[in-house]
Amino acid sequence: MRVSRRGAPGRAPRTHLSASSHRIVVGDCVAEMARLEPGSVDLVFADPPYNLQLQGDLKRPDDSKVDAVDDDWDKFASFSAYDDFTRAWLIAARRVMKPSATIWVIGSYHNIFRVGAILQDLGFWVLNDVMWRKTNPMPNFRGRRFTNAHETLIWAAREPGAKGYTFNYEALKAGNEDVQVRSDWTIPLCTGEERLKGSDGKKIHPTQKPEALLARVILSSSRPGDLVLDPFSGTGTTGAAAKRLGRAFIGIERDGAYAAAAEARISSIEPLPAPSLAPFMTARGAPRVPFSALIERGMIRPGETMFDARRKVSALVRADGALQIGNVVGSIHRVGAIAQGAEACNGWTYWHVARGKKLTLIDEFRAEIRATMSEAAE
Repeated sequence: MRVSRRGAPGRAPRTHLSASSHRIVVGDCVAEMARLEPGSVDLVFADPPYNLQLQGDLKRPDDSKVDAVDDDWDKFASFSAYDDFTRAWLIAARRVMKPSATIWVIGSYHNIFRVGAILQDLGFWVLNDVMWRKTNPMPNFRGRRFTNAHETLIWAAREPGAKGYTFNYEALKAGNEDVQVRSDWTIPLCTGEERLKGSDGKKIHPTQKPEALLARVILSSSRPGDLVLDPFSGTGTTGAAAKRLGRAFIGIERDGAYAAAAEARISSIEPLPAPSLAPFMTARGAPRVPFSALIERGMIRPGETMFDARRKVSALVRADGALQIGNVVGSIHRVGAIAQGAEACNGWTYWHVARGKKLTLIDEFRAEIRATMSEAAE
């Protein structure tokens, strides 16, 4: 399996997004996904019914009723019926996914293990399970179990041989202070102004997810301009995050009231400024710039001297783009390695040139050239 760990390439988003790029379809998710073009979706996020199997009202110690999920859409006659439902929507989702697409499914201990088994039975390839740790979970009022403080997300590729699925590894790492992002995400529940409420002051949807959770999912595994599908759209958290982050979106929701709330919510969202959504340029994904290009553009002159950061090592710049120390001639990498007695060296981050009273890293000149190349590509 090949993965695009570099994230989005250094180019403009693939599509121009208009109002029609973000839509809610009212109907059954299996039937509506059957209407979509096969292989058209870049990312699926699914928040299906959890099948909580509540038996009667949930009460607090003071005998007050907990506003739990008791809606009809979360009720199934049996585990077998729930499995049939899960299999049907996953098959429909797999059909509309591009070969390089991935899917996220969120659930609790009530359903996620059954969903995971069916995912594997259908040929999906599990990439990660991610634990969403809630900073403010609902307590276990009866005191007979641990506080249920997390939910689980399964991230899977469409098939074991999937090629080029998106994982914006370097961008995520850069935003995490250059540390790899772990598979446990601490994010608070959806509360406050973000929680949609009706005219009666009550929450519109019992399981509205925080937009921060969806933003991390979308930023990790899609590119600007990609099409995101949510077959259980609810009040449109996925759509709101997708629009804000410059992705196209299709949401499917069978409840008209939820769909109306989602449409109003998404229509009020303004996408973030284009510069903040620009693809993350990584060293591997950046255009190749040979050292000789710096000489050709007059940024470095033949005959001048380059130094290491402490000016203890110096090398002559030749007109042909090679460096020379004594009788040793070679590339910026080879000569840098020899100067240090090392097996390898990244010459771009080793060599400096004197500009005024300070040393300037030659990689800064390469960055200038790359910037002009990116502007020309746009």
